[in-house]
Amino acid sequence: MGASSPLAARMRPRNLDEWVGQGHIIGKDTLLGRAIRADKLTSIVFHGPPGTGKTTLATVISAATQGIFTQINATTAGVKDIQRAVEEASAALSLYGRRTILFVDEIHRFNKAQQDALLPHVENGIVILIGATTENPYFEVNKALVSRSMLFELYPLTKENIITLMKRALSDKERGLGLMEIEAHENALDFLADKANGDARAALNALELAALTTTPSEGGKLVIDLDIASSCIQKRSLFYDRNGDNHYDTISAFIKSMRGSDPDAAVYYLARMLYAGEDPRFIARRVVICASEDVGNADPHALMVAMAAAQAVQFIGMPESQIILSQAVTYIACAPKSNAAVVAIGEALKDVEKIHIKTIPPHLKDPGIGYKYAHAYPGHYVPQEYLPQELSDKIYYRPTENGVEKKMGEALKKLRPNRRY
Repeated sequence: MGASSPLAARMRPRNLDEWVGQGHIIGKDTLLGRAIRADKLTSIVFHGPPGTGKTTLATVISAATQGIFTQINATTAGVKDIQRAVEEASAALSLYGRRTILFVDEIHRFNKAQQDALLPHVENGIVILIGATTENPYFEVNKALVSRSMLFELYPLTKENIITLMKRALSDKERGLGLMEIEAHENALDFLADKANGDARAALNALELAALTTTPSEGGKLVIDLDIASSCIQKRSLFYDRNGDNHYDTISAFIKSMRGSDPDAAVYYLARMLYAGEDPRFIARRVVICASEDVGNADPHALMVAMAAAQAVQFIGMPESQIILSQAVTYIACAPKSNAAVVAIGEALKDVEKIHIKTIPPHLKDPGIGYKYAHAYPGHYVPQEYLPQELSDKIYYRPTENGVEKKMGEALKKLRPNRRY
């Protein structure tokens, strides 16, 4: 790495011993840590916010293994690039017995043709795929690739992690700023680490900017104090940390406000996230979940409103999407609430796991001998056992007294008077 490269690029760890943070996935006793050290890798997808080390970890893995490392970027690579990489990997495997690690940055940007071109070679082991993405791979990456890969989430680095990296950069005379006589105040480093929001790249770039733009004292020393540090990094994080603790606190407050039927609070947290640059698609997904989880059948239209909003956000984009989201959020906040559907599926899943069912009732099988066709009876209903014999007395869905669900409960009680709801 040349001296003209940014400090963050120069200070990338070269091996696992230089690594800082992400101990939950690359510690000595973790699955990935053991796989790297034993050189027994399978295909992997790393996902997490910028500056957490996805690309760096891929290069560290390449240095720790005997595989050939090839890198492509999904934003610029085409099918021919993939085919060329696969051909080279196949030749290396057949001629030298060496497997190829194919690192695909921004893997979520691959289109269907590119993913289809890569998939069979991942399946047959010609390449070991390492993908990196800032998006949720369950939503943004081909399901077939995800199912054939191990997923590891990288978290924003802690403030302590980032301070460690900055101090290392200040003392490193080979790759860092160690040849410059720099005195960095502790409160300045603390400020940069705090405002970097878990992004090591942002902190190191700000530190380098401070070092390069600070006038030396009469003794030739560069002093980086709090004032200088605060002028070298953006301050939007004062309001909202998209990738750190404040992100999770804000989305939690947002959901709880909708659940608690407070449209004013819900809109405030919506505005806070949008102002900070949160992805409106992420917000829309949370709104859809809330519509089903917290409103449910008390107002079935809530899910329809939320899904329409999610689709509209994809179609319209910002800034107009803020209006669409506001409409959906206020509707769900004001809607009657029920979590009966959540409780029902939770209890049913427990029984699926714990209770052995010998057979589905014979009259419900295909063909169903003795099955009574409901539409052939008055009121389109006929008493009939639908649950397996082992669960004949079970009640999973208990409608609440709220909204539409109250009428649903009343109807069920009339149809099934012997059941205790």
